[in-house]
Amino acid sequence: EHAITPCEGIDAAEKIRDRIAELQGGTIAFGFAGNPKEPSAMRGGPMFEFLFGTDTLLRKQGRRDKFKLVFFTPAEKPGNRLGPKAVDRLLSEMKKRDIETHLGHKMKAFEKDRVITEATEFNADLIVFMPGMTGNKWFDNTELPRSPGGLLKADAHCRVEGMNGVYVAGDSGSFPGPDWMPKQAHMADLQAEAAAKNLLAELDGKPADATFKVELVCIVDSNNSGMMISRKEGSNFMLPGTILLHWTKRLFEWWYLRQYR
Repeated sequence: EHAITPCEGIDAAEKIRDRIAELQGGTIAFGFAGNPKEPSAMRGGPMFEFLFGTDTLLRKQGRRDKFKLVFFTPAEKPGNRLGPKAVDRLLSEMKKRDIETHLGHKMKAFEKDRVITEATEFNADLIVFMPGMTGNKWFDNTELPRSPGGLLKADAHCRVEGMNGVYVAGDSGSFPGPDWMPKQAHMADLQAEAAAKNLLAELDGKPADATFKVELVCIVDSNNSGMMISRKEGSNFMLPGTILLHWTKRLFEWWYLRQYR
């Protein structure tokens, strides 16, 4: 109740915007956590964007000196699922932007004006936090098989285990693969494509054997630059922040969403 979760939707994002506009100064804390029973069920990328984007906004407004920005997470190496190169680059970016960090300690509680971890506590006038994902609440009212972390158990073909004609893609599923497999739109697209092919094949009485590749591709955007990160089996690279990647992400957003408009 004392933190705003940005991925809940537009209302949450607008609430963050309005709170920052109202504040004359103080501490803004950004953090995320995972699901200990489901290593892949976390969304760290958006929190890095909110963190760096807020820093950019406050500097543009000439108000950065009035605020302390704090980043916190139970992870000792935030962004580790993006690859080893990403961790050092992200922490270096935080240091360059004078962002305080609290790493490696589990959260105990959020109060109205305070973040409390197992090791310390600090004041916060605004808390923006992304918890680990545990699956949709309505799953509890079904007989769908669940993973220990609460997601739907699926195989490499996106088929829900033990079910005929039932497939899952994206954040709701627990899939076999490396522990860095991302919960992001690109990965969901790849899974959805495999799920659709297999469902059609099953309905046609054909082998449902399509699979998906595990791939992480993202641009961490800070509103005036972007860092590109790519990770696949056996490869990991990262491009440094540049305005070109900021506009590349804007262009991709337009290109991707046009099919739904």
